Amino acid sequence: MFETEALKILEDIYLTQDVAMLVGGSMLYIDAVCKGIDDFPTPDPELRRMLEKQLKDEGIESVRAQLKLLDPEHYDRVDLKNSQRMLKALEVCLQTGRTYSSFRTNPQKERPFKTIKIGLNRPRNELYLQINARVDQMVSDGLIDEAKSLYPQRNQNALKTVGYREIFDFIDGKISQEKAIELIKRNSRHYAKRQLTWWGRDNEIAWFHPDEHKDIIEHICNTIKP
Repeated sequence: MFETEALKILEDIYLTQDVAMLVGGSMLYIDAVCKGIDDFPTPDPELRRMLEKQLKDEGIESVRAQLKLLDPEHYDRVDLKNSQRMLKALEVCLQTGRTYSSFRTNPQKERPFKTIKIGLNRPRNELYLQINARVDQMVSDGLIDEAKSLYPQRNQNALKTVGYREIFDFIDGKISQEKAIELIKRNSRHYAKRQLTWWGRDNEIAWFHPDEHKDIIEHICNTIKP
């Protein structure tokens, strides 16, 4: 859905503009727009409910064991702490009788536009300081109150993410507020590391420090020259 809707928005933008900018760090979403993603079967709501009940009743180890049995190739690649990713893979395996891996053909779809990819990175210690400061700013700006207002919807996939997940544990009394903030910083650093690993495989990305404005503009100008 994201791929289809984003391409329609780009089509509308290009009616009046020559350039559009896509900014973010969510890997699959950017790949969906630039490259296209694999076509998976339509989800089965009843099967998903059954798997979520299994996760709740038997724990994440049960999900891991079943995924390892049905699709050992994907088991070796998936984040084994990410229950939703594992449930999605299991859902496909059980629904189709095929491995989740068999659907991952990594297509490169034709696009009616040229993509210039700019990656921004910092030295690791500088990056981690930035992440810690950003989390402190988010808390100062009202993250905890925001999470409290969303608490009734905490089981939605969009809220099972770094930042909300830890605050929900604090609201549930499982950890202190200080521990929740510490975990948000740690888990954000881990996520940043996974992002860099993912994007490190993309040879189309030109990497710069965020302060290298002049070099970034020069690279873009050189790339778009006829």
